[in-house]
Order: sequence, then structure tokens, then C-alpha cells
Amino acid sequence: MPEREPEPTTATPPATASGPGRVLVAIYAIFAIGSTSRAAAQIATRFDEAPVPYALSALAAVVYVLATVALAKRGVAWWRVAVVACAFEMTGVLVIGTASVLLPDAFPDATVWSNYGMGYLFIPLVLPVFGLLWLRRTAPRR
Repeated sequence: MPEREPEPTTATPPATASGPGRVLVAIYAIFAIGSTSRAAAQIATRFDEAPVPYALSALAAVVYVLATVALAKRGVAWWRVAVVACAFEMTGVLVIGTASVLLPDAFPDATVWSNYGMGYLFIPLVLPVFGLLWLRRTAPRR
């Protein structure tokens, strides 16, 4: 009787961009495009008016692009990048949101994350929560 191949110890994780993850990737892609174009316009035309908020808009854009790519890719390494991107986004929204409420003079113009994303219907506040929940569901098995 021939011997069977040993089962691999780590299973391939489910694709983060499958099922409901496709909607998540699409929303992240919309925010990546929107925040990148907003930051580019702000920096190109009025950077001297509010350099900190505009630099934060650019940071948000980088995070949204990274999260979009990581959520769309397959593999453990990309899953980890997506977790870090979503956790960083959540931290950014909470820190920048709180700072913009407590120190409104430091934010003469809005960023994606100021006032907890109020200008974007608070989607920046809830998006990383859904992202992290989805990533938990699609976590690689150990």
C-alpha cells in the first residue's frame, strides 16, 4: 500500500479579496483614489497654508493605497501588511480625530481623518473596524 503524502502544517489562508472582501477592497480603493487626489491638490496648490494637515492627508493616502493592495493580494505576508495598515489607519483616525477636535487651530483645513472622518460620513472611522474584523475572519490557520 503506497504511503500518503503528509498534510501540510499550514493551510493556505482564504483570500481577503473574496466574498465580502471584494466590497472592502473596492471601498478602500475609492478612499485611496480620493485621498491621493485630495492630498496632491492640497500640496500642489496650498501647502504653505496648512502643511501639517496636508501632510497628514498624504499619509492617509499612502495608508489607503497600501491597505487596498494588501487586501487584494493573497498570502500570509500580504495579510500581515493589511493588518498593520488597518491598525495604523484606526490609530490615525483616532489620534488625528481627537487632535482636530481638541486643537482646531492646528487644523485650519480638513484631512480625511480630521473630526473622525466627519467630512466623509465617518466612513474612515468604521472602515478599519470592518477591515480588521474581515482580516480576523480570513486569518491564516496556524
